[in-house]
Amino acid sequence: MLRFLLIMGLIIVSDQLTKMWVLDSFTSHNLPVIPGFFNLVLVRNTGAAFGMLSNLPPFWRQLFFISIAVTALIVMVFMQRRMGQENPLYAVSFGLISGGAIGNVIDRLRWGSVVDFLDFHIGSWHWPAFNVADSGITVGVGLFLLTQFWQERDNKPEP
Repeated sequence: MLRFLLIMGLIIVSDQLTKMWVLDSFTSHNLPVIPGFFNLVLVRNTGAAFGMLSNLPPFWRQLFFISIAVTALIVMVFMQRRMGQENPLYAVSFGLISGGAIGNVIDRLRWGSVVDFLDFHIGSWHWPAFNVADSGITVGVGLFLLTQFWQERDNKPEP
């Protein structure tokens, strides 16, 4: 449980600190870091990934996204209690996902939108801007799936 809480706290703190820095330092301009590949930007995302559901009325949109995040957090705590002792990688993955969910909920409660600032692109291909919380969720889900795969592979009986 300690590993889960430490990872979750690390994601929340790093997410909020980087967002505060971006909000204090940027207006609405691009800052090329690696020209043609990576910029720092300021984007306020009222929707989900790729701006999905951003056209809903603000009250319902906020209620929906906060409810989803709270539900995910409850599920992560139960999964952590059940699986986190079994394999430490589960505790890390659940901590990453939970920290990311909380980081983005904090934004929605404070500003009504999520602050995104990491902008990757190659030529005309452009990935939507994201943040540390989004990265925690994505890496956490990926780590969970890999851990599941490894567990199943290792527990498979020999023919």
